[in-house]
Amino acid sequence: MNNLVYRKITVIGAFVIVGLVFIARLFYIQVLDESYVSSADNQALRYVTKYPARGIIYDRNHEILVLNQAAYDLMIVPRQVGKIDTEAFCVLLDITKAEFIKNYESAKNYSQYRSSIFKKQMTADEYSRVAERLYQYPGFYGQKRSLRIYPDSIAAHVLGYIGEVNQANLDNDTFYRSGDFIGISGLEKQYEKELRGGRGREVLMVDVHNTVQGQFENGRFDIEAKAGQNLTSTIDIQMQKYGEQLMVNKKGSIVAIEPRTGEVLALVSSPSYDPNLLVGVKRAKNYKLLAENDSLDPLFNRALMAKYPPGSIFKIVQSLIGLDLGVINENTGIICNKALVGCHNHPSASNLREAIQMSCNPYYHQVFKRIINQGKSKNYFEDSAIGLAIWNNKVRAFGLGERLGLDLPSLKSGGVPDVAFYDRIYGTRRWAFSTIYSLSIGQGELEVVPLQMANLTAIIANRGYYITPHLIKGLTGTVDSNFIWDRHDSGIDSAFYTPIVDAMNWVVEKPGGTARKARIDGIKVCGKTGTAENPHGKDHSVFIAFAPMNDPKIAIAVYVENSGFGGDWAAPIASLIIERYLTGKISDSLKEERILNADLISQENED
Repeated sequence: MNNLVYRKITVIGAFVIVGLVFIARLFYIQVLDESYVSSADNQALRYVTKYPARGIIYDRNHEILVLNQAAYDLMIVPRQVGKIDTEAFCVLLDITKAEFIKNYESAKNYSQYRSSIFKKQMTADEYSRVAERLYQYPGFYGQKRSLRIYPDSIAAHVLGYIGEVNQANLDNDTFYRSGDFIGISGLEKQYEKELRGGRGREVLMVDVHNTVQGQFENGRFDIEAKAGQNLTSTIDIQMQKYGEQLMVNKKGSIVAIEPRTGEVLALVSSPSYDPNLLVGVKRAKNYKLLAENDSLDPLFNRALMAKYPPGSIFKIVQSLIGLDLGVINENTGIICNKALVGCHNHPSASNLREAIQMSCNPYYHQVFKRIINQGKSKNYFEDSAIGLAIWNNKVRAFGLGERLGLDLPSLKSGGVPDVAFYDRIYGTRRWAFSTIYSLSIGQGELEVVPLQMANLTAIIANRGYYITPHLIKGLTGTVDSNFIWDRHDSGIDSAFYTPIVDAMNWVVEKPGGTARKARIDGIKVCGKTGTAENPHGKDHSVFIAFAPMNDPKIAIAVYVENSGFGGDWAAPIASLIIERYLTGKISDSLKEERILNADLISQENED
């Protein structure tokens, strides 16, 4: 009897143990292990990411600079892929068998059950050819997204480009997922959060042949994508295009600003490239080719990153500081003593206007000496340090030696030396005016970027202030907004700008002026030539200008590298842009033809 009871207990116990094992296994499968749920779902449901339309970028007149074009990613769910004709599939996708294996293994390593990208960024034409035969290849389907397109192929350094997110992007912002795209440079990077929009989702039902049967539960679980906001830029597309044409076969930059608002009308860096090269699957290959072009360096933004000595243009700043400190006045005359510093042949300047017009080096040697050595200390070295500190503060008020706050990444600040700088080089108070006098004519340790020179021109045009230069006027989309940019005063009385403006007009208009090639009939142009020294070859041609004289609409800075005197190349380029912007036409076709046909890069290589 006891034996039977024991057997009964044993059998019951065995059933209980087996039951518990099954219950535990079911609990693990249904609750803890998501792979079975994912597998079941993926057999019947397809979760499709709905990528938002990235915001469009317009010019100031609402012409399109950047828009979107339909593209498709071919997705794969490895678990669903059965036996397929690999060779035929490779022919259909125009890939090699090695690429197929690599992509398939990558997808499997990511997940057997979740979808991932097998081939990215197929054009609409490429995908339509593939789509009609996808029913033969279970586990593969198309997912729509968009690519950027640049209709006029201009402003590459302004607009920038987008690329696939890397691990750092994923770590820094939970918004992104593998396969997403992000702004890498230019406005695309600066305004990434405004442009990118919000990702959506669509849940579809599919049959055993991987054919879509419709929305799951009438779209109850769908999430609509939220389009990115559009940007209205300050760029004038026609000026930008014309500026890039004028700079073909030349190294340098053009920056044009509307003085009253600080809006950047054009920002040209040359040599440039077609921004459409950095779109789609060929982006990495094309980027490598552009990056390896050492002689032209087309990816380098000269307008924001190239640092030059300001040269003779800096004499305007010295004039204003000298007037403000009272060490000179507009009638101050100084003999052109070439023993102090070299100068071209011209009569001595009997006043400030003539000094600017003739760009007299000895005049500014003496002006700078009066700024630096004001007798504030009996010790000559200490007196020089006190003077330089005063000078440095006043120079920086013109936006020099500072990042100007332009809404683009990678902007350089240039350099304005201070007391600490020279103390490090020569020792504390072991230097004086005689050590640093090259600063008087914009040479030595001074460095500026072209944007700063255009902004300096805007300050003069405004008679003493500037608005932070910027490239975006506002956003349009879910919430429209216009941006407000700060005003900055130079700290120099507006009355002191009168002789400066007069002299800059003389530079262009009067016989003997250094920028006669910048004259425009019917428009009063104010300008100043410069020659930025280049230790590696021929000097750089520089010109700044604004017009009209008494109602400025445009301020411009032009740099043409390795081309010599500022009046030869930079001045006529600036005048062509000014005239076309203000009048819509060009009156001197021979001047335009000379610039358009000039190949200064080949000439540089020959020299």
